[in-house]
Amino acid sequence: MNIYITDCNHENLKQEESVFAAAGMHAALLQCKTEDELIGQCAQADILLNQYAPITRRVMENLPRLKFIVRYGVGTDNIDVAAAEQLGIQVGNVPDYGMNEVADHAITCMLALIRKLPQMNDQTKGGKWDYTTSIPVHRLGEMTVGVIGLGRIGRNFARKASAMGMHVLGYDPYYTPNAKDGTDFIIPVSEEQLLRGSDVVSIHCPLNNSRGMLERTAMEMMKSGAYLINVARGGIVDEEALDWALTSGHLAGAALDCMAKEPAPAEYPLFHHKNLIATPHMAWYSEEAAQELKRKIAEEAVRFARGEKIHYPVNHPEKPRA
Repeated sequence: MNIYITDCNHENLKQEESVFAAAGMHAALLQCKTEDELIGQCAQADILLNQYAPITRRVMENLPRLKFIVRYGVGTDNIDVAAAEQLGIQVGNVPDYGMNEVADHAITCMLALIRKLPQMNDQTKGGKWDYTTSIPVHRLGEMTVGVIGLGRIGRNFARKASAMGMHVLGYDPYYTPNAKDGTDFIIPVSEEQLLRGSDVVSIHCPLNNSRGMLERTAMEMMKSGAYLINVARGGIVDEEALDWALTSGHLAGAALDCMAKEPAPAEYPLFHHKNLIATPHMAWYSEEAAQELKRKIAEEAVRFARGEKIHYPVNHPEKPRA
């Protein structure tokens, strides 16, 4: 089978090359950015390893040999999964890498916001030695955090927050906290109850059915002085509504690891807020997580090429493409 890497911004492909070599296979690296480039360069592809390139219906219809697309990461919003299903093309991802990293990043952002570290850092370095400008700061053990999305990462974040003494609310229509998973400390509530009852709201859900979930009405439900953290997908948060919430003072701060437009330019509308922490979609990253991701995506491609059952199916085509 012909295996192509559509695009990749990683430093090297040593992990992938090692896995493919051990299996007697090879993957060709491309750097496709557009549909036309994909169609022009991947015509002979049976398997695509994909990072950011747009795998649309048009692309898939013009790649007659394509049978499997596996994405570097969890989200598949740059792949038309519904079209793939109809065309008999299997889609996969790697949902279980970097779980600690994303949860740790969200925890770090939460602590920095609550303790007002960005503002205090700038103020102190500017020669103003005065903690009273941080008032009010509240004790973690007296605060409630609401977790939207109780998948692997959301549950991991919830455990870490609980270990620091925080009360934890959770909203996920597809998961109920339970003793078997050790998540019965999470109080299941509706989305509205979570928004109204949380001092911190942390988002950990996929984009699929959540686009625009945190819009103006939702933010108005949040407690005055609450904090919002998004380490999931940019499209979940209405950024105009967030701009209003930060400008008006309704929210005390926010942290975004993902934006509606990526990469975000220096003049991005939200970046003037001093109580906004912004990072470049890096919550997943550690050296260990990067190597784990690269190894697992290659292993998944090898399994498919050998006709073995893949570990991380995103869809289930009734009639796989021959």
